[in-house]
Amino acid sequence: MHKQWKPSVTVAAVIEQDGRFLLVEEETALGLKLNNPAGHLDPGETPEQGCAREALEESGWVFRPTALLGMYLARSMKNSTGEDQTYLRMAFCGELGEHQSERPLDTGIVRTLWMTIDELRASAAEGRHRSPLVLKCIEDYLAGVRHPLSVIYSDASVLAPVLPLKS
Repeated sequence: MHKQWKPSVTVAAVIEQDGRFLLVEEETALGLKLNNPAGHLDPGETPEQGCAREALEESGWVFRPTALLGMYLARSMKNSTGEDQTYLRMAFCGELGEHQSERPLDTGIVRTLWMTIDELRASAAEGRHRSPLVLKCIEDYLAGVRHPLSVIYSDASVLAPVLPLKS
């Protein structure tokens, strides 16, 4: 029997301030890697809410998405199991709020960094990025790619409590 293909839906924040981009350095099976503040979309939240949550949890920065950069697809092999995995990433740019420096970062996040585009390109060439999507999202941001948040429709059922099935 063929296993059903289910891509993992993730959300990512491209955050720029004064010509530098916010990245997180995180522990992976392949060592320390750089990533945009990003993570899995959770049940009961819109993509914009998930992006804001992940940015806060991974970086300690409050972030409010204002535009969709794009939807990105990448495929890799999971190092621990050899399983084929596909990620569908929705990347956002937006407004940076306050830094909650006392807030602990998510497990696995070692630190946050502010990097220039030249530093990002060099670190990509060195194989330091968690995914090829890290730099691609930032390059799209620099190219001025922006889509209104209205291109993403989240039905009210997404935010509604899940009701048990009737027997």
